[in-house]
This record gives sequence, structure tokens and C-alpha cells, in this order.
Amino acid sequence: MFRKMRRSDKAMSKEMTLDLLSRGQEGVLGTVGDNGYPYTVVVNYVYLNDKIYFHSAKTGQKIDNINFKEKVSFSVYDNVKVIGEELTTHYESLVVFGKAKVVETSRDILLALVNKYADLDQKKVLSMIDKEINVTALVEIEIDHITGKIGKI
Repeated sequence: MFRKMRRSDKAMSKEMTLDLLSRGQEGVLGTVGDNGYPYTVVVNYVYLNDKIYFHSAKTGQKIDNINFKEKVSFSVYDNVKVIGEELTTHYESLVVFGKAKVVETSRDILLALVNKYADLDQKKVLSMIDKEINVTALVEIEIDHITGKIGKI
């Protein structure tokens, strides 16, 4: 169902791939809309309980596309180093193929998401979440396939 990585000699172990998914700061979500065009957008996310979660407004192209077609891709990259004298770039990256859906907005998952990106007083964080929870959508990506790569461009 999923293609084998062309450069399997550059493949990261599953452990290294999941480490990158856990520590990554931004992910690029790829969806397809009812017009047939792909749409990609950068999101903050958290990897939790073997799934990827991100928050969103309740309406917009991202949510429309997920509701139209649940299959998505999600990419994360890190440790990017441009080697000018070699005209190349070294990096670590991963690609996830999965199914996305809007799920009930969970205070616990939002708390994990906020805590990944902000070192704030927990009372303040909970207050912020309580203020925004009713206008926030939560998207869950169930991972069907994941590959990681240490490579160069």
C-alpha cells in the first residue's frame, strides 16, 4: 500500500523517527480539498498516545479538507544544516501517512499541546484553555505509516 523508501540506506530507525516526531516543533499538514488540489499548512502539534494532535479554528480550509477526505500526510524536519561549500543541506525528516478527524476538544490534550510550546504557570494555562475550549477544534491523526530519513538535498 505504501511505497518503500527509495534511499533505504538513509532510513532512520523507528526509535529515531518517533524521537523526531516527539521533539519536532512544527509539522506540515497535507490535505486534499473538494477542488482536487493539495493544500499544505504548518501547524504546531503534539505526539501523544501514538497519535498526532493539533488545534484549529472550527472552520476553514484545513477543517473542510479533513472533513472531505480523511487521508493526510504530515511532515516534520529538524537539524537542518546548509553546507555551502558542498552546495548541499543535511537534515532529518519524517513523513506520516494517516487519517485525520476532528475529535472532541480535550482539556488534557490541549494542556499537553500548550505545555510543549510554553513554560507557563499551570493555573494560567488552564484558565487560557477554559476560555478558548469552546471555540477550538482538535484534530487527531491516526498514523497508518511513518518513515524517517537522515539525508541531504
